Amino acid sequence: MLKIAVIGSRETVVGFKALGLEAYPAADAAEAGQILRRLTRESEDYAIIYIEETLAGQLQSEIDRFKDSPKPAIILIPGREGSIGLGQSALKAAVERAVGTNILGE
Repeated sequence: MLKIAVIGSRETVVGFKALGLEAYPAADAAEAGQILRRLTRESEDYAIIYIEETLAGQLQSEIDRFKDSPKPAIILIPGREGSIGLGQSALKAAVERAVGTNILGE
């Protein structure tokens, strides 16, 4: 059975854990990177990995390795402080790659 994981600050991931997702709190981007590498190296059971935007901004090269892979889908989510726009930018780029043009507008 495929799983869904969430990587982020403790405050961000606790709500997802209540929903039954696997929560991985990370104190900083270095720890988040270690978790991401472990989840993607040790297991192919993860269909989706949500990563808090503030951490993902510093892990872009690692996240980019999966942008053309069907699994895992790495989705950026806002943290407790709110969105910094990385998730929306990533979604816009993915849609543009898929359909060949920007259909989401500015």
